[in-house]
Amino acid sequence: MALDIVRIPAFSDNYIWLVHDADSGETMVVDPGDAAPVIAEADRRGWTISAIWNTHWHPDHIGGNQAIKDAHGASVIAPAAEAAKIPSADRLVAEGDTVKLGAHVATVLETPAHTGGHISYHFDQDAALFPGDTLFAMGCGRLFEGNAEQMYAAMQRFAAMPPETQVYCAHEYTLSNARYARVAEPENAAIAKRLAAVEALRAAGEATVPTSIGEERATNPFMRAASVAELAERRAAKDAF
Repeated sequence: MALDIVRIPAFSDNYIWLVHDADSGETMVVDPGDAAPVIAEADRRGWTISAIWNTHWHPDHIGGNQAIKDAHGASVIAPAAEAAKIPSADRLVAEGDTVKLGAHVATVLETPAHTGGHISYHFDQDAALFPGDTLFAMGCGRLFEGNAEQMYAAMQRFAAMPPETQVYCAHEYTLSNARYARVAEPENAAIAKRLAAVEALRAAGEATVPTSIGEERATNPFMRAASVAELAERRAAKDAF
């Protein structure tokens, strides 16, 4: 049975993902920066959260860890390279490790750039990717602790995934990203079309994620960058956009 993936808005533009496997009854949550809406949604659905999967150490992604542990007895899985910054971690994972939700298996991918030890979780068989703040709809994360070479490698790795792969981004940044993408690739008709669609969704108060790898290949100027230098140039331009 397919995973039940629930989008929970938090703060001004975060998305926390609550993931349930009906076959086993197990539930996990990805990057709960705020515990309250997560606990409320899980309780409303009658789900017990057994695990928390963190992608990186930023407070808007781990801030709810301890409260969810206390309320549901969840264990925290976190990137080994950021262990010192995630004191609530129970299990540390790195490149190639696997984590499970029932019979569903996700592979840990090291995708540093936004932070030095950032990881992503890829459910290959379920065609689902949780990239934290590495990949966004039509964008990528800022290079706070890493560099353009690392981000380019991550983008190429994501681009190689099947186009139907659903991407569960951690922020609602799509409108800003789409406006920049239009400038970065003014001749790209797919970007122009998607910008119009995103503007309509946001005007109606609707979310624009998840996205898909196929959509990102066609419209994400960072995934489409032809070289490390081009990605670096585009990231710098977006930072100042």
